[in-house]
Amino acid sequence: MPNPAARTALVDTIEALKPEFAEMSDAIWDHAELSFHEEKSVATQIAMLEKHGFRVSRGLADIDTAFVGESGQGLPVIAFLGEFDALAGLSQVAGVAEAKALTEGGTGHGCGHNLLGTGSLLAAVALARYLKENDLPGTVRYYGCPGEEGGSGKTFMARAGIFAGVDTALTWHPAPFNGVRSTNNLAVLEIYYRFKGVAAHASNGAHLGRSALDALELMNVGVNYLREHMPSSARIHYAVTDTGGNAPNVVQARAKARYLVRARSLPELLDLVERVRSVAKGAALMTGTTVTDEIVSGDANLVGNTPLEALMHRQLEHLGPPQFDEDDRRTAAKFQETFTGEDIASAFERFGLKLRRGVSLCDTIFPPENGAGTLVGSTDVGTVSWVVPTVQMRGATYAIGTPGHSWQLVAQGKLPAAHKGMEHAAKVMASTAVELILDPALIAAAKADHAVRLEGTPFVNPIPDDVDPPIPGVSHG
Repeated sequence: MPNPAARTALVDTIEALKPEFAEMSDAIWDHAELSFHEEKSVATQIAMLEKHGFRVSRGLADIDTAFVGESGQGLPVIAFLGEFDALAGLSQVAGVAEAKALTEGGTGHGCGHNLLGTGSLLAAVALARYLKENDLPGTVRYYGCPGEEGGSGKTFMARAGIFAGVDTALTWHPAPFNGVRSTNNLAVLEIYYRFKGVAAHASNGAHLGRSALDALELMNVGVNYLREHMPSSARIHYAVTDTGGNAPNVVQARAKARYLVRARSLPELLDLVERVRSVAKGAALMTGTTVTDEIVSGDANLVGNTPLEALMHRQLEHLGPPQFDEDDRRTAAKFQETFTGEDIASAFERFGLKLRRGVSLCDTIFPPENGAGTLVGSTDVGTVSWVVPTVQMRGATYAIGTPGHSWQLVAQGKLPAAHKGMEHAAKVMASTAVELILDPALIAAAKADHAVRLEGTPFVNPIPDDVDPPIPGVSHG
């Protein structure tokens, strides 16, 4: 049964804590550290956890910046997932609606992870305080998850069993709209393909050479032909990272490409990767070269959970959207002037919403089914959702139409609207979690739904056991 008194208590706690957590979010924005280099951000979060009485375990899964904060005891065990890594090349002055680097070539929070991790931690602290004040059993965990941007931190953590014993996991992501999204994230593997040939003079000894660069080009062509014969929801992207040299009069003896292979489900992904691998072998065969491949990172697709999604949506309906004011909307409208009309229309379309012109910030909540058929990127939250019943919301923190991984998103990361959206997400997550604790039947329903969805499809971690986390100082190409 819904518990309005518990929700009210959590809301009051979160509103009281907001100033110090907004300050923490801004500090992490300032740090803007890349995947697996998040030392300052982690220190900032751990200090906050310890201030609020959490026990902290550090250096998990052989990753220095992976940690867990825990409060309370007994069952159930409720997990909040946080992130805090930034992106390269996105340095930007805060609050300015024009591209203006804070540090030329520097880093920036182009995916809002300063807000994501802080909002999840705020929800965890509020819930832990509620359990303690009401003498209720239950364990609250905050998972500090590094390296989401191309590093698959949670996938390595799952492989190490770090999520064992968790009953349900909750998280969120900054977005232009508010709501609960279901199964629309793609499974992905990041793979390096390395071709090795024989160097020779490209004019008087070309017949003696075996071109690794030719092999790589043939692989790329072969993969392009493969696109017609793979599921329409799958995606393959690549970047040539080593052409073997700059001299055209040399038969290149080495070449390398970095591939991202994505598919709707984990089994579909593993099948598609084998087909790409066959193309690479064929290219090597045609050119008399050899090829090896190395998996660097990977994430499973997101497994939905109808009971959890319905529960979180009910909390959204009770709380309503974030309370943005006219100053927030005017500022957002200034950023919209830097977008194209297509940027704004696509934002509405991705969330299954009808285009509303002149609306700069979200003032509504989209139903859980909206946008379910629209596939987006990949996230290592997907891997967690295979091992633990997981629910994820989107929380409005920036102007509608803001491109992901852009200077505009970085610039909005410290605005009052961003803090309001983060606070709102924390309220939704904490309210959802307390219902799970007070009504064990909800957790049972979530676990039953999870079991049905995975029936006949055992989980296979997309990252093999012999692949190490891409931590600083370890070369992956």
